[in-house]
Amino acid sequence: MLQVRLATNFKSARFDSEAHTQILRNLEKDIDASRFEVNGEKIELPVKLKTHESVFVPLAKWAMLCSGNYRCVQKDAMRPIKQAVHSDLDASRAVYDWVVKLCVSLGANPRDMVPFDKYANAALSLLTPSSAARALANGAPNIERVDRLVQTIARSKGMQLDELDKTVTLVDGWLAKNRAKAA
Repeated sequence: MLQVRLATNFKSARFDSEAHTQILRNLEKDIDASRFEVNGEKIELPVKLKTHESVFVPLAKWAMLCSGNYRCVQKDAMRPIKQAVHSDLDASRAVYDWVVKLCVSLGANPRDMVPFDKYANAALSLLTPSSAARALANGAPNIERVDRLVQTIARSKGMQLDELDKTVTLVDGWLAKNRAKAA
């Protein structure tokens, strides 16, 4: 189940095949046209699909996930995204900027990245832990690991960031505990 707490766009990159890309574009149009009825009123869906020419545009989400969503995970508890980002804004900015730098080193255009201040402002309304953090707190033995993916890709480029390594270690710890309980 996907629970949307902040209106957002899912960014996808085009495929090599124009026919396959057209499937994405058709989904994008269908989602834009969809309406959901709430109390007799038809409203737009709070989530959109946006198809981009650049394969790097979807990577813009990595910086948000690493500086906020995965940093919700703490040793003994989970914290809201707002707190993960704003309890140490300098650390959050450092993680964010470092991940953007990694994406640019892979070929992303800096203009395709969301500015940190825009993300930090949006994070002010995120008053609960991320879905990854909630899943870990609820005993999930597996979650999507963008934190580890970014760490692994960065290492292949000779890059390393202590704050990201700390986050990866915390997530690994929760997964190990959850897997031990499930065994």
